[in-house]
Amino acid sequence: MTRSALILALIPLWVSAQPAPDEVSPLIASVQSGVVCPPSTVGSSPAPDTVAGTTHLIEEEPPFVSLSNRVPAVLGIGFGTKALSEAAMGIDTVTMTVTHPPMGAGGAVRQSFETRISGLDPSLTFYQFDYDYELVRGIWQMEASKNGTVLYRTTFEIVGPEQVPELAAICGFEELLS
Repeated sequence: MTRSALILALIPLWVSAQPAPDEVSPLIASVQSGVVCPPSTVGSSPAPDTVAGTTHLIEEEPPFVSLSNRVPAVLGIGFGTKALSEAAMGIDTVTMTVTHPPMGAGGAVRQSFETRISGLDPSLTFYQFDYDYELVRGIWQMEASKNGTVLYRTTFEIVGPEQVPELAAICGFEELLS
């Protein structure tokens, strides 16, 4: 097989390796998921339905460093979605519900907070591992909803850093892996 034929044969595999959301409403123009390195924060916002009680406020959205839905359980790593509303005015007061294996002192399996989905540029909503108690491995889901209607849902698999060493080291946290 020639080099160009091999490249053309591998393109469909690369494209199909990018995970699709589990569910997407017609109200959403696009959804992409992946892994992010921790962005600079400018503060926090109250999020009483989360274990930490707050969410990060950021000025600039970080790019995805990987479009994988397999995420290493490493402090500082984040994962989430970039969604775009069909409506140019966007969608306000969106509830983001994150379900996961039991974590924290109370064994929480569900957390939620409010977000917004823009209609002009994709909006990032992400979860970042800030505390040791969050590093629980298993299936995590992020679901955006408005008034009980699911806008999108996507699934992530949180795995040991040794299973995805290229992602575990991508943000420069190698010293945390030993």
